[in-house]
Amino acid sequence: MKETQSAKIIRLAKKLGVLRPRDMEVYGLPRTVLSRLEKKGILHREGWGLYTLAGHAPTEHQSLIQAAKRVPHGVICLLSALQFHGVGTQLPHEVWMAMGEKEWRPKLKTPSLRVFRFSGAALTEGVEEHKIEGVPVKVYSVAKTVADCFKYRNKIGLEVGLEALKECHRERRCSLDDLWKYAKICRVANVMRPYLEATA
Repeated sequence: MKETQSAKIIRLAKKLGVLRPRDMEVYGLPRTVLSRLEKKGILHREGWGLYTLAGHAPTEHQSLIQAAKRVPHGVICLLSALQFHGVGTQLPHEVWMAMGEKEWRPKLKTPSLRVFRFSGAALTEGVEEHKIEGVPVKVYSVAKTVADCFKYRNKIGLEVGLEALKECHRERRCSLDDLWKYAKICRVANVMRPYLEATA
């Protein structure tokens, strides 16, 4: 028996976790079925252009999933990356995301974004891709995030970077070599040097 369009969309929503209208174009499915399924209570609209199955239990990283879907070229950074990695005590109420200097910044109502402009190796190095509910989410590694915290210490406070550095060293979340590498890439080697030498 031929699978209905609604059944295909439900299967796709189960597979992807969060469904966007553009995801359906690949499968030749009309977008109008989304609103029909929403009216029936089968799909739930999470935000503009983002749908999940009704009754879907969101994870603690739901806002990261939404941000990754809406801004696929962005990378989760700084406080949001620390929270994702379970480092430190930061609980940002926005998704902190790095983008290239000339990349278009979308205007989103949900999730709320705090965008930082990175360039060169500081943008491209240390990027990890994690699958959260089937959605690929780009996040900077622990070591890269620590270096970024020192780079943006004037905006977030030096204590954030120090807390992250101490916890990473204590719990062996990354090596000193990696921290040195990203300190140089982020041009904060001189700033981090006394703290890294103290932990060596």
